[in-house]
Amino acid sequence: MKTLRRMLVPLAILPFKNIIYAQKKDSIPLKVRAFFADKIPQSRNFNLEYTFVTPSSFSSQLQGKELPDNKMKSFQQVKADANIYFIKNRSWLLSTALSYRYTSIGNENSVIPGIESEENFHYHSEAINLSYFSRLFKKTAIYSASISTDGSDQHFERIRGLVTASLILKATPKTKMSLGLAGIIDPSAQIPLLPVFTYENRFNNGWVLDILLPKKVLVRKDIAANGRLSLGTEMDNTSFYTYRNNNTYEFRQVALNSGAIYEHNLGGNFIGTFKTGLRANINSRAFNKQESFNDYIWKGTYKPSVYFNVGISYNPFERRKIK
Repeated sequence: MKTLRRMLVPLAILPFKNIIYAQKKDSIPLKVRAFFADKIPQSRNFNLEYTFVTPSSFSSQLQGKELPDNKMKSFQQVKADANIYFIKNRSWLLSTALSYRYTSIGNENSVIPGIESEENFHYHSEAINLSYFSRLFKKTAIYSASISTDGSDQHFERIRGLVTASLILKATPKTKMSLGLAGIIDPSAQIPLLPVFTYENRFNNGWVLDILLPKKVLVRKDIAANGRLSLGTEMDNTSFYTYRNNNTYEFRQVALNSGAIYEHNLGGNFIGTFKTGLRANINSRAFNKQESFNDYIWKGTYKPSVYFNVGISYNPFERRKIK
């Protein structure tokens, strides 16, 4: 699983899209565990990507007071992720997720505590994830627990927990559906308990509807022998810590990226990815680390901008490859 993304994103990374072809009466099919193991992270086994966002104006508030309009002149980010599995058997899955983000932001004026007009930030997170496969109401049930840490290049900052329970409601070659509940053990979480829903449907014309709430809604289709095109919306987030006057602040930004995604199998378990479209920020806040996301001292409202993302991944553990 991707490492307990702040606020809403942790919920989206749990479900298991593309999970099974059939359910047996007395046992959990091997394909269930294989697909679940591959899809929990919502990322490749090893992934490196770069994101560029075009300039955008924004308004903001500091401690409840309106500030003059400002402009984000530049936003660039490099992400590196690794998802490694230690145990994969009939009943258990044990894995680790490691993540690093380098974020560079340039604003016309400095308004966020601890952030100058132009500054770079380092953020890392680490997680241990344990999943158990069982049977409930004659269907496959999956229970998961995770513990993670995160921080900056200066300190480790938080320890978080995440527990989930999910039930696979339908699993046929054409349609897959699951429903679950996720609880976040983190005092700073905006919503500590949320439902998780996944749905996939394959149409006769080759298009696939892929819903994983609240993470994404996409339609996708294989192109030629080695490509895949996806259209729709994905949730993305940016988090990092800043330090000012002996205080530690956390900055969180949640955005919806709507547009196109193209993936291409480069051979040798390498996959290249290109994404572009419209980026709409739905939440941008800075708050004291000791407080919650709702007790923010700074809040920003950004106008939509255009984003570009390129990435490459290496997937030695992947069993399914792009056709």
